Amino acid sequence: MRPEGPPNPPRHGEGNRPQAGGGGLRRIDTLDIGLPAPTTAGACSSADTLRAAAVQAGKGDVLARYATDYPQGPHDQPQSMCPAFGSLRVGLRMRRTATILSGSACCVYGLTFTSHFYGARRSVGYVPFSSETLVTGKLFEDIRDAVHELADPALHDAIIVTNLCVPTASGVPLQLLPDQIDGVRIVGIDVPGFGIPTHAEAKDVLAGAMLSYARREVAQGPVAAPRERSDRPTVTLLGEMFPADPVGIGLMLEPLGLAAGPVVPTREWRELYQALDCAAVAAIHPFYTASVREFEAAGRTVVGSAPVGVDGTAAWLDAIGAACGIAQARVDGAKNRFLPAIRGALAARPISGRITVSGYEGSELLVARLLVESGAEVPYVGTACPRTIWSDPDRDWLEARGTRVQYRASLEQDLAAVAEYRPDLAIGTTPVVQAAKQAAIPALYFTNLISARPLMGPAGAGSLATVVNAALGNQARFDRMSAFFAGVGEGPTAGIWQDTPVDRPDFKAKFAARRIAAAKAEESVGT
Repeated sequence: MRPEGPPNPPRHGEGNRPQAGGGGLRRIDTLDIGLPAPTTAGACSSADTLRAAAVQAGKGDVLARYATDYPQGPHDQPQSMCPAFGSLRVGLRMRRTATILSGSACCVYGLTFTSHFYGARRSVGYVPFSSETLVTGKLFEDIRDAVHELADPALHDAIIVTNLCVPTASGVPLQLLPDQIDGVRIVGIDVPGFGIPTHAEAKDVLAGAMLSYARREVAQGPVAAPRERSDRPTVTLLGEMFPADPVGIGLMLEPLGLAAGPVVPTREWRELYQALDCAAVAAIHPFYTASVREFEAAGRTVVGSAPVGVDGTAAWLDAIGAACGIAQARVDGAKNRFLPAIRGALAARPISGRITVSGYEGSELLVARLLVESGAEVPYVGTACPRTIWSDPDRDWLEARGTRVQYRASLEQDLAAVAEYRPDLAIGTTPVVQAAKQAAIPALYFTNLISARPLMGPAGAGSLATVVNAALGNQARFDRMSAFFAGVGEGPTAGIWQDTPVDRPDFKAKFAARRIAAAKAEESVGT
């Protein structure tokens, strides 16, 4: 193992690379490059083996809870990035919060992409391991030492320790870590790819764990007050959203005598107390099952759907009013104030065309509702997230208007929908967008181009129209490009060449016959 602090100055990022083997805390900078070979291979492709090992190692209760909270669909798992991408993002967005990962070196290094992709500008702690430290339990001791090393109350309110696949399968007992060290809270979670279907739900794993910790603190006595506190009852907003949306929701709550509370996952630990101290919880993203459990344990009512479009806003204000005991006259006053503005914004920016929607963020049904109210035909919406009671209002509304809603949608289902409905625009994940454009269908990436816009209230009404209508208007360009490049880069013309390649079907048939003969000969020897 290369010694720390080599005599000669390291190349950019070299001195911080995670090391194979056990012992010690490593810091992975956001621009670190290069990595030795991983200590454990095949983690992402051996889910059944790892799951069985985790149960045998004492993690059966954790996996059972995950199976209940995040039920899988008819297929094993939606095609998504590593689930720990989500929980790591939540921790990196929080102030005065340190993050430690325990897992295979290749996994940890890949996950540091999150930190510089989202501009976290902070290091990710990493506790490496070897087969010996993993089997003997020394890895847990190394993690405990790393936690003690980082637990500086002048710098941190909390330290998040995350087991990835291999430490989870090996039963590394993060629950045995101290709850706090010198006032710094220690939160340990397991985020295995074989137990949590999507990165979106891994956000809930960490958010729920922190809410549980904060709820226990509140039960024990006074806690730190939030930096800003409303003089009105608040509605906590559950699920990440565009920054302008909480502001817009607050404006719609004002006539009800309410205010928008923190957004969970929060940006600071003390906001967790404020989130728990609410009049109701709005499950904007409906898959935060563990977080809902904590809010319900605190006696809070959870309301589904969101103030999206005319119908969605009217129903949501009614539901919030009922949950908070607001007189119907005040609720009607709020609707009379905001619904005409929403209706006018939608009418001013209509959308005409057939659009399919798919993604893995959790807001896909809300986007589909807004598109339908804008005038679009939406025959299909697929989400990698599961069906919950908090998304039922959106599902019922969409299905009543002819939209097929697919929970736990696989890539194959999303692609089949594009092929079946041949939309004027496909909104989806990267591979869906790629496939649509190859078929000369305009397409937009959901996460970067759709999620990065307001959806709620008057500000959200019509917000999608500009980008959607611009994409719908590109069909003629796609047709021209398809005609110009037809046949280029396909079949025998793929690759780089000087003379135009000529297809030789006779060669293909000759070598196909040889392969068949060789396979038969091999089968004969085997018997």
